[in-house]
Amino acid sequence: MSSVFPRSILDLPEADVPLKGARAHLSQGSDHQVVFMEFEADAVVPPHSHGAQWGVVVAGSIELVIGGRRHAFARGDSYFIPEGVEHSARVSEGYAEVAFFADRDRYRARE
Repeated sequence: MSSVFPRSILDLPEADVPLKGARAHLSQGSDHQVVFMEFEADAVVPPHSHGAQWGVVVAGSIELVIGGRRHAFARGDSYFIPEGVEHSARVSEGYAEVAFFADRDRYRARE
């Protein structure tokens, strides 16, 4: 799968994202993470919650249900999920995003 991200992003540690067809790279801060995520297949993310999340769509499209309200986002759109709000997603093949998580440990680097 070719990537929409440059080599400097792809050289970051790979994040252990438990979704089939997902590939992600992790930039770790002391109290947050930035994740560069791409999907080579459609994916369904079940309902869950965590710290606040902000994302910007780089390619493709995603449907998010945030606090019971359905939203559709495409390239150039951004979204925000407040801390503790339940959300789920339907991700399209070819989707890519940059996501900021206000959690230090949302994802781990793949070993």
